[in-house]
Amino acid sequence: MANRKDSRNRVLRKGESERSDGRYMYRYTDAKTGKQKSIYAKDLPELRAKEKALEHDLENNVRTDGNAKKLTVNDFFERYLDIKEISDSTKVNYRSAWENHVRDSIGQYKVVQVVPSDIKKLYSDLSKQGLARSSIKHIHNLLHPVLEMAVDDEIINRNPVKSVWSDYGREAEEKKALTLAQQRRLMQFLKSDSMYKCYHPMLTIMLGTGVRCGELVGLTWDDVDLEKKEIKIRRTLVYKDYGDGLKLHVSTPKTKSGVRTIPMSDSVYNAFTEQKELNTLLGRDRNEFEVEGLRNFVFITRNSRPLLMNSVNKILTNIVKAINAQEPEEPFPPVSAHTMRHTFCTRMAENGMDIKVLQHIMGHANINITMQVYNHIADSSRIENELARINALAVKF
Repeated sequence: MANRKDSRNRVLRKGESERSDGRYMYRYTDAKTGKQKSIYAKDLPELRAKEKALEHDLENNVRTDGNAKKLTVNDFFERYLDIKEISDSTKVNYRSAWENHVRDSIGQYKVVQVVPSDIKKLYSDLSKQGLARSSIKHIHNLLHPVLEMAVDDEIINRNPVKSVWSDYGREAEEKKALTLAQQRRLMQFLKSDSMYKCYHPMLTIMLGTGVRCGELVGLTWDDVDLEKKEIKIRRTLVYKDYGDGLKLHVSTPKTKSGVRTIPMSDSVYNAFTEQKELNTLLGRDRNEFEVEGLRNFVFITRNSRPLLMNSVNKILTNIVKAINAQEPEEPFPPVSAHTMRHTFCTRMAENGMDIKVLQHIMGHANINITMQVYNHIADSSRIENELARINALAVKF
């Protein structure tokens, strides 16, 4: 069979042809579907460059259909949220991070166009905007599985996020627990102050259990067993928009370890008893507010609505302001709900609680998180012991 040639007398390969309008076409059979497909070019060199790229894609199991190559990073993020089995609360957090930092930048890129330097540029820009390292790491941990789906779907042959990480972002501030003296000062103030003493039971429970703020405000009296002296942590209460407007929602803990039973100390038991009496005394338990079938919340407002997480933090801020107004010469540090949780964890570690027991009480999915507190205490003790040794040596000279 004689070789086929184009209008410029160039030999055409199998599948190549010159159209009447002067354009060139290459036809091939898709191995997966068995269907005939075509690619086009203005001239023969351009067509052959496209053939070479097509051959590379086919060798690397990359999908070659036009629609797949038009999908953006945002498209795959939406698909990821549809497929991933996560709580509504976590989904809202993921979407918020994406909307704020990815959607209008790299999110608009076609997946097939994203290269590692694009990811580095995104992280560098976020770092320049002042984002903390942990926030950028969160974005990184979102992008990786989103683009891994494109690899799994054979649209790209390599995840551009892989191996792209460095110390982007400002270093997170060290989490600080209250010292024992500060803890005593805080609780003593609450006992004596006429305005804020109503929060003494709540803060006693926070400092005596280490519960997360969402877990605290989500407690109902059905979770509190005063006879067995146990607290069942089964949910968190969040104030978010799940597509139905901004309102209270019940959310399950992020991990299985978040569902747990915490024993009560005597002080925590007394605090719950005091809180129950306080709710009755103030008439806050008469008109029960319902959230997704749940009623009878432990910590409620004057309108019998459950406390919000930001309300708890606002209360703590106001308490600190009141302490500092009373004793300005000894400034009290800022306190948040997480400070209270970290303080509980620190006190337990200082007193030698078994690390696995503390991990269970805190609801840490990873024991390394609990270990960080123990390591910090151990480091502090080593420093103090070394200083004491040096001081003892100095006395001898």
